[in-house]
Amino acid sequence: MNIQHELEDFLDYLATARRLSPHTLSAYRNDLANFVVFCEQQNLASVDAADSAHIRHFIGQRRSASAAAVSIQRLLSALRSLYRYRMRHRGAIHNPALGISAPKRPQRLPKTLDVDMIKQLLEFEGDEPIDIRDRAMMELFYSSGLRLAELADLNVSDLDLNDALVTVTGKGNKTRTLPIGRIAITALRRWLTSRDSLAPDQALFLGQRGKRLGHRAIQQRLRFRATQQGLPAHVHPHMLRHSFASHLLESSSDLRGVQELLGHANLSTTQVYTHLDFQHLAQVYDKAHPRATRKVNNEQD
Repeated sequence: MNIQHELEDFLDYLATARRLSPHTLSAYRNDLANFVVFCEQQNLASVDAADSAHIRHFIGQRRSASAAAVSIQRLLSALRSLYRYRMRHRGAIHNPALGISAPKRPQRLPKTLDVDMIKQLLEFEGDEPIDIRDRAMMELFYSSGLRLAELADLNVSDLDLNDALVTVTGKGNKTRTLPIGRIAITALRRWLTSRDSLAPDQALFLGQRGKRLGHRAIQQRLRFRATQQGLPAHVHPHMLRHSFASHLLESSSDLRGVQELLGHANLSTTQVYTHLDFQHLAQVYDKAHPRATRKVNNEQD
């Protein structure tokens, strides 16, 4: 099996067994295609012929090409996953990507909408089926903190409105059951009544042709509603997820609980929202404290 076939074999495994998102698969494909070119340039007969020195050389090349820290981290993750797969399924004996650290990426806080902006976004007028559908989608995004792929993949059978629950399949093919808020339940009940006249498709959210709404269509509808409601910021599905997490953490301070609801494997991923909470408190301090806004550089010794 040549190097290119090895790569395709691994990507097929990621798509079928691990059910990675199309976005992640596309990124891994690009990263590993670059690695294949590198292996061929180094006259390596297979990816198993690469050692740690080769991996460091490859990473060095990517950094010299001005690859961002986050891209290097993803690249190393793809390589580690490739070699883990080959050790488990193809008899490889080592993982040369282990122990190689990526540069730290600067922490960028996720953008959120405050409670008033969420209210402004969600309370748009209209009682046509498309209005009812958009309202149900957006209420569910914010009510349960779903990822875009999780919402797009929902079927009607994933809802249990009597018990106010929705079951989603997230990253790594992991399933979790989440609560749905009262307002979202009302919006979903209205949508299900309208939806039943469109098509027998099992998808929860359908387009006007009766087919499951794709990721891009959902993003476009959210952008349209944000513009319609006069919101200045570019609003996207993950912004509603970030707002869900931030608002919940501000009210409860239960980091572990928010981690479970978001489906984060590591608590460190959820901890970014504690920075958002502190940022909010700092803004309150700056507005309220009588000496918070003094000009320090005007002070004398």
